[in-house]
Amino acid sequence: MGGNSLASLIQELITTLRAEEQLYQEMIPIAAKKTRVIIDNDLASLQQITDEEQVTVEKVNALERKREEVIVNIGTVINRKPETLTMKAIITLLENQPEEQKELTLIHDSLTNTINQLVELNKKNKSLIQQSLEMIEFNMNLIQSTRMSPGSTNYTKGASQFEMPAAQTGMFDAKQ
Repeated sequence: MGGNSLASLIQELITTLRAEEQLYQEMIPIAAKKTRVIIDNDLASLQQITDEEQVTVEKVNALERKREEVIVNIGTVINRKPETLTMKAIITLLENQPEEQKELTLIHDSLTNTINQLVELNKKNKSLIQQSLEMIEFNMNLIQSTRMSPGSTNYTKGASQFEMPAAQTGMFDAKQ
């Protein structure tokens, strides 16, 4: 770390936030691709996308730790407890440094906006996965009930033939 002056720490914070924002930006098309893959019921691609996402999440986590460390160092320099140093509090502290204040405000707003977009996409994907699980459960119950002949625990030949087309259809008929 290049010295522990407040100016260098603020610059390091801005650099870290920019890197975080870049990673979150990269996750948006991944989440959008995930939506299409979920709708298409393409499990192999879903696994690949999830692995890709995990790599990015690990990079984000490393930057989060670095950001927390920078905030602890800022707290040490200005004699404030790190837990009281929210981004808004740090932005307010920079009243006498309008350039850095503006830069930090812009990256904070941009990061907030990007994260909100990602949260919405992830909510949509979660909902689609939930619908998929409900459809699987419904199909499993349907298959179990149609395989059993009334009053018997034997499978009927007709019931197993009935099951085949249902098992081959995708989870989602309507593209969302």
